[in-house]
Amino acid sequence: MKSLEFRILLAILFAATIITSCSEDEGLEVSNNDFTEVESMGESQEFAEDINCEVVRQWTSMFLELDQYALGMRPNATARALAYINLAAYETVVPGMPDYESTEDQLDGFRIRNSELPEDTDWQIALNAAYADVLDHFMLNVTGDQKSQITLLESELESTLSSNVSSEVIEASKEWGAYVAEQVIEYSQSDKEAEEQILEPQPLSYEPPTGEGFWTYSADPERALFPYWESVRTFVISPKKTSTVAPIEYSEDPDSEYYEQMMEVYSVNNQARVDDDEQLWIAEFWSDDVEELMISPPARQFSIAEQLITQYEMNLEESLVLFLKLGFSLNDAAVATWKYKYEYMVMRPNVYIHEFIDPDFQTNLYRLVYWPNPSFPGYPSGHSCFASAAAGVFIDAFGNSIDFTDRTHEGRTKFRGEPRTFSSFEEMADENGYSRIPLGVHVRMDCTEGLRLGYEIADAVNELDLRK
Repeated sequence: MKSLEFRILLAILFAATIITSCSEDEGLEVSNNDFTEVESMGESQEFAEDINCEVVRQWTSMFLELDQYALGMRPNATARALAYINLAAYETVVPGMPDYESTEDQLDGFRIRNSELPEDTDWQIALNAAYADVLDHFMLNVTGDQKSQITLLESELESTLSSNVSSEVIEASKEWGAYVAEQVIEYSQSDKEAEEQILEPQPLSYEPPTGEGFWTYSADPERALFPYWESVRTFVISPKKTSTVAPIEYSEDPDSEYYEQMMEVYSVNNQARVDDDEQLWIAEFWSDDVEELMISPPARQFSIAEQLITQYEMNLEESLVLFLKLGFSLNDAAVATWKYKYEYMVMRPNVYIHEFIDPDFQTNLYRLVYWPNPSFPGYPSGHSCFASAAAGVFIDAFGNSIDFTDRTHEGRTKFRGEPRTFSSFEEMADENGYSRIPLGVHVRMDCTEGLRLGYEIADAVNELDLRK
């Protein structure tokens, strides 16, 4: 490796030719103008901080396209995939990030041999190769035609990035990216619990315990989804180290707080449908429940992150660190949330409402799906936990105050996806959590506890020090 002084000199020499910010782009078109151009000096691009984040942005967009159609993954397997995909991205480029170090000392059993690193590495070409391999591996249950888009994007980016780069550096860089991807995939496969569960997300072996007010299923399509997920690997904080607040005690008494929360769902859900107003817009804007129509809840946070790295003109190094922490936070949020879901076994509101309030009640989710509820217990809310697990990471990176418009669903017509604008990350997370009430699928206590738990997980992730 070159000395720090020499790397600083290289950075100064490169400054006139390096593009340091991301530019907005529609679709997945690839242009030479989107990427960093570096004069050939040993051909190696030394500093990730001097490279733009366009490769990250392009591959994140590809992930979001595939995620919409990845059947049976959401939300748990999706959160896991995002963690490993972005671990591979970070580890591919971290040798070109002098202030940062590998995560291998943080992750038991994960190893990268630096002896495999070529003397000259083009970080963007290596990153492109790594992304292609890990997306191909982790994106389950998508069609062959959809997966072919991975190969197409890899080829297009490689062609653009290889201009004025020697064939030796191109091949060496691709080999490094493929090597890191292989190590990450092998590490993921050592988590036997997850590997088995993603193949059978609704196991026939699981029958929910019975009890007053307990969640259960009424037909096979509503069988428990990922009931054993608490045993899956976490990256920063295990569910044993998280705290929990017990739900309000079940009651059928109309004067009880439990009944009051069920009545809130009944009233808000119905009024939103009648008025067809902002409440229904909020409900559908944040839904992300419906496979083949919307992306998954964890992926939604990466859609937001993709927009943020463009808005804040983040470089490659900054983007990779942000995405690594976001992936870890969402993965660990899924594991903790699903532990508590199957520990407390709180029923969904429409079951209670049908029995004690109105037998004709329908959730506002029902018009978009063939089944009225997500197929797992309600407390705590997964949407809410993902929202705050991401918001906590965003606040650490950018501060809480923002002027941000989420355009994830802009132009969609099958549901209310018009962009919404927020002045703080906390406001955005709160609205995401609250959206489950007018959608009809959660009571308020589910959302409150999900938000609390997600921030706790984000706090642990933000304490992860990757700097040397």
